[in-house]
Amino acid sequence: MQPEKPDIAEHGAQGATSDRRLFMQFRAFTDCFDTAPLTDALAAAGIEAVVYRDAHDATGVGLVTMAEDPAFFVDTLGDLLRGEAFAALTPRPEFTMFGRTYSLGYEADLDDTLLHRPRRHALEPSWPWAVWYPLRRKGAFEALPPDEKKDILRQHAVIGMAYGKADLANDVRLACHGLDTNDNDFVIGLMGSELAALSILVQTMRSTRQTSEYIERLGPFFVGRAVWRGPMG
Repeated sequence: MQPEKPDIAEHGAQGATSDRRLFMQFRAFTDCFDTAPLTDALAAAGIEAVVYRDAHDATGVGLVTMAEDPAFFVDTLGDLLRGEAFAALTPRPEFTMFGRTYSLGYEADLDDTLLHRPRRHALEPSWPWAVWYPLRRKGAFEALPPDEKKDILRQHAVIGMAYGKADLANDVRLACHGLDTNDNDFVIGLMGSELAALSILVQTMRSTRQTSEYIERLGPFFVGRAVWRGPMG
């Protein structure tokens, strides 16, 4: 008997499917005394990106880049990072995060979920503060009955939607299974106009079943304020 072909498409509401998704990467550096060479190089290359100043490191910066083709991160971005603008910086690989957008199966607008919403949230000028971090779930979560998993995830989602509706915090959610050097499962980016709201959202999420019972580890956390955003493609 021949095995069935694996289904690697993203699925949305009413049978919608898509083979498109957005890859996003976060990198951190230190020993940056002037962000202008970095932003000039990114702008000249036309790269969709955000540059953050690190709240924990006076000479630290964070860089978020995004593209549909993962080869971009090896070729175009790799060439830029090896170039003069970034040559004087010291990479902080412990903060490197790399993931892909994904669907949960009920999204009414699949293309917006996979391609446009993450871009809007990352590049929104009125949300300068950001917290980026990876997480890994305990394996026991995947063994739960499907309905129980849905209930646990729904509790988490309701809190997030409340913060989003109030314009207090907005997120980017990426799957990083097999893409993360530390075997994390997800990358989360939280963006907003006030840093306190992002911190309180993380605090509130600690009381959910997903975080209190089924998260094996969180972090490290990068906290930064955007100083430049590239064009939305």
